[in-house]
Amino acid sequence: MTTKSEKLDLYRLMYRIRSFEEQGFVSFAKGLTHGVLHLYVGEEAIAAGCIYDLRKEDYITSTHRGHGHLIAKGADLGRMFAELLGKESGYCHGRGGSMHIADLSLGILGANGVVGSGIPIATGAALGIKYKRLDQVVLCFFGDAALNTGASHEGINMAAVWKLPVVFVCENNLYGISVPIKKACALDTLANRSAGYGIPGVSVDGNDVLAVRKAAGEAVARARRGEGPTLLECQTYRWYGHFTADDGKYRPAEEVKYWKEDRDPIKNFARQLLDKKEAIQTELDQIHGEINEEIMNAFKFAMESAPASVERMVTDVYAEQQRLISSGGGKATI
Repeated sequence: MTTKSEKLDLYRLMYRIRSFEEQGFVSFAKGLTHGVLHLYVGEEAIAAGCIYDLRKEDYITSTHRGHGHLIAKGADLGRMFAELLGKESGYCHGRGGSMHIADLSLGILGANGVVGSGIPIATGAALGIKYKRLDQVVLCFFGDAALNTGASHEGINMAAVWKLPVVFVCENNLYGISVPIKKACALDTLANRSAGYGIPGVSVDGNDVLAVRKAAGEAVARARRGEGPTLLECQTYRWYGHFTADDGKYRPAEEVKYWKEDRDPIKNFARQLLDKKEAIQTELDQIHGEINEEIMNAFKFAMESAPASVERMVTDVYAEQQRLISSGGGKATI
């Protein structure tokens, strides 16, 4: 049973993710962000519900649309904004940008701009966990289009055969860039792909944070018991285009309006809390105020941080490290 405190925590987490993304969009519109952003607005319930019960030592792999996952795992908002703005204080010193933030101390193995590439990475991490007999789990996030890549088949199949402690979370937002899922897959329910691997497949309303939390919790517990992976499909919708420079006009206006007005995971969860008298409006307003201040302070930190250092541009870059080693210059500073 989910307590009132936990529900308010989940609401706070979803609101934090959306507020971060909205500020990110504003900074992009003002020309402050280096490169485009793939916004997570509309999908907040998935990251919040899936990651809320994870342990700090558990791992996640993320995607090009990864800000929500990172925030849910405890990433520092100031360092995230700094990375988006190309600042030295960013998670990757301003050299990774929006799609490549990582923090191994929090179990964040990295967001990744290559579709489906997080799946074999998660499988490899899970193999390491099993080999070392550790009590950890990997949560692997990817979009619906990733299930049509070869890497996804190889990674999920291997995890299934070896019963690795990984949960594959498919965030089905109905579009792979501009291609509707119905034009890319013959299945009505992507979770049914699990039958080909002999693992459980579960499909849930990805905009219902409590349903997501329950399904993810069961899958994580199963993986931690050594019973192998689960394919969890969370059906959802991204409010904006594929990225911030995409107007998304390939989607019917009525469809977008429906998901924004009728299926908003945050607004609907707030209504549920109020209707069941598990929260009052002043409590939610207080959360809004606290998060707004948190976002403002985090963005201020990023804006006031020094730009990424040109002198250190190739520091921490794998190719440069290998060049130094091969030239006899020793190991690069990392």
